[in-house]
Amino acid sequence: MNRGQTSNQKTIIKQYIMANISFFQIFKIKIKALYELFVLWLICKFFATMLILVSLKRYRMSHNNGIAGKGWLKIVDNADVPEHDFFEPGKIYPLTVRHASATFLDDAMKVIRSISIKFSDHHFKSPFDMELNSGKFSVFWSVLSFIKFATSRKEKYGVDWVEYNKVYPDGSLGAAKSVRRHATSFSNLHYHCKTPLLYIGKDGIKHYAKYRVIPYEDVPQSGTGEHDKNFDVSNQRVLSDENLGRNFLKDEYVERVRKGPVSYKLQIQLRVASDDEDKEVFNNMVIWNEKKYPWRELAYFEVTKTLDWAESTRTTFSINNMPKTLGILPAKSIYDYNSLNYLRAQTEIVKKVRLFSLKFFGMVPEIPDDDNRNIKVWSKKPL
Repeated sequence: MNRGQTSNQKTIIKQYIMANISFFQIFKIKIKALYELFVLWLICKFFATMLILVSLKRYRMSHNNGIAGKGWLKIVDNADVPEHDFFEPGKIYPLTVRHASATFLDDAMKVIRSISIKFSDHHFKSPFDMELNSGKFSVFWSVLSFIKFATSRKEKYGVDWVEYNKVYPDGSLGAAKSVRRHATSFSNLHYHCKTPLLYIGKDGIKHYAKYRVIPYEDVPQSGTGEHDKNFDVSNQRVLSDENLGRNFLKDEYVERVRKGPVSYKLQIQLRVASDDEDKEVFNNMVIWNEKKYPWRELAYFEVTKTLDWAESTRTTFSINNMPKTLGILPAKSIYDYNSLNYLRAQTEIVKKVRLFSLKFFGMVPEIPDDDNRNIKVWSKKPL
């Protein structure tokens, strides 16, 4: 064997080894990706199972304190968005909405407020649901951060998440920017869907979308006063000199709708998807540049009547109630920003169990107008 043949053999062997090393590296990466996806699935299923125990008691995971209403929604005639079969210009949908205050059963507390909208007059079934909260930022940004948030509450009479807010300053900032004390009405707040969703129009081009709901009229947003240096985001208690009732926001909304329809705008923010997208695009703690990605009018809607406590409690929303071309974005791990919507999608069974529990065990009692302040569950124990 000559020197040239030996050199060729070495080259072939080297190429064979490198090819197999590359194969094993790719195989290892794929196994790791599958493992991370499995962990995400497992944690979400475990969390949903735990929530079933809560729903058997007829409670929501949060936002038990709310009021629902019905009306109609119309897609604007000249929407500046890529054409989509679902958002057909001029199309009118029946509408159900629900305003709520997160976690605590006291409208006067310093909490996050919300609006959920359903393009349907059914208490659950719908072609499109959307859940939005006050503020532009969130309190958590992935399944992992949510788990840390959920397991570190240690709530006592309206003070909670002390340790979480110390360890996770972004979450503390998100809470500080999202809570609303002294809101004068649910109707004059701004509500955001913060984790992006999919938008694929008739042209087939993939976009990422965020949504928000604002008052139809340009009115000042209430409850957003600047916080002083002593502001404590963990202390959500009613102020010592507070004279607002536990149900004042719900009562105000009933009276407002009784006097006439309450009108809102549904707006959308779009950006074209990219194969090499920066992951921070999906981070709900990052605000998209509104000059580059402006808010566009998508629909306007009116609430023409409010529902009683029983109907408001039965009204339920699901992120799975959405066309595939407007649905959630895929998540790969518990660290993925899109994992939050994946988690929400996995907990639909919990909502169905809660509806079954209400039907089987009866309706939970209304929140009474009494002095039981700063509580998160129905209780007769005075504080």
